[in-house]
Amino acid sequence: MGVNIAEEDAATQLAIQNAVTPSDHYALAKHFEDAAREMQVKAEEKKALLEQYEKMHLYGWQSHNLKSRTMALIRKYEQAAQSNGREAASHLQMARKLKRNDAEYKAALTF
Repeated sequence: MGVNIAEEDAATQLAIQNAVTPSDHYALAKHFEDAAREMQVKAEEKKALLEQYEKMHLYGWQSHNLKSRTMALIRKYEQAAQSNGREAASHLQMARKLKRNDAEYKAALTF
C-alpha cells in the first residue's frame, strides 16, 4: 500500500474506470487480494495485542478503552479484508468473462 492513501485510492479508482482487458482486471484482482491480506495481517496483529491487554492488568482504568479501541480496529480491518476480497473476486470474474468472450469472438471469426 502506498504512503498517501487518498492518492492511492484515486489511482485505484482510475484503474478501475479504465480497466477493459483481462490483464487490467487480473492486475486489479491482485491489488485487492494483496490489500485483503494486508488488512487480515493487521487484524491478526491487533488480536495478539488484545490478548496481551486481556492478560495484563497494568493499564488500570485505561484497560477498557484500549480493549474497546482494539476490538473496533479488529472489526474495521476484518471488514476491509472482506471488502477487498469481494472486490478481488469481482475483478477475477470480469477478467475470466472477458477472456472467454474474446476466445468466443476469435472462434467465430474463423468460420
